[in-house]
Amino acid sequence: MRKSAAPGIQTGKQPSGMAINRAGNLALVVNRADNSVSVLSISGKTVAVVGTVALAPADAPSQQPSAVAITPDGKCALVAKATANKVALLDIDGTTVTYKGYDMLTGVFPYNVQITADGRLGLVNHDGNAGVADGQVSTVAVIDMTLDPPREVDQVVVGDGPEGLAVSPTGAYAVTLLTNGSGGSVPNKAFFRHDHAVAVLLKTDGKKVRKLGETEVGALAEGIAFSPDGQFLYIANLGEQELATYRLAANKLVPVGLPLKLPGHPASMRGSTP
Repeated sequence: MRKSAAPGIQTGKQPSGMAINRAGNLALVVNRADNSVSVLSISGKTVAVVGTVALAPADAPSQQPSAVAITPDGKCALVAKATANKVALLDIDGTTVTYKGYDMLTGVFPYNVQITADGRLGLVNHDGNAGVADGQVSTVAVIDMTLDPPREVDQVVVGDGPEGLAVSPTGAYAVTLLTNGSGGSVPNKAFFRHDHAVAVLLKTDGKKVRKLGETEVGALAEGIAFSPDGQFLYIANLGEQELATYRLAANKLVPVGLPLKLPGHPASMRGSTP
């Protein structure tokens, strides 16, 4: 007899970003179309929705919350609110998640967010022109998580169209992926059209973040993840339908072997997070 499929989890409209705490017993899912975050408890193979956190009044325009990150100690989270140009702070106590209305105004169209392995800094990708490449430089915001309340303390210029973002689970490195006008929707004659996306390597030093360098990757690279030991970086090249591997060595990203061909177009990836 064929077994029935496992039941799905009902969250909000257009679930987009997701984060799981270090303990592995709580997940947060950002619902892009209805300004909310679903709270999920995890117990072995059992996952259940235990709450919903509203990020705006029911009649408010969509703020397109797109990504969420949980601090290593599991006590709070950051949510990128793309069209509001803000990042929200959530408090976490067990499975009780609370939004007290505190937002940080960061930059234009915050699209992705991560928190460093030591929990001291939050990093926020700003995708600029509503996620559409336009040849203009964008930034990564730096949030000081040690302050009460946390707040933005710096901006790092990275390039055109930062989307994918990953932090090393073991060290002081982060990588942001620039679409760099390499998408199929970019006209061939556009001045900002390029054949390759770009991986920008960042390094944190205390509360400072600096850009170390750039590495050309595949077309429209979006998915990105570090290995659990932080020594390797995996980049999903949507245009070429492949997964490329890089080694982090001497403050550089060094290609390792040939890319792995995939049967479809990879748009996202997840790996170990702090």
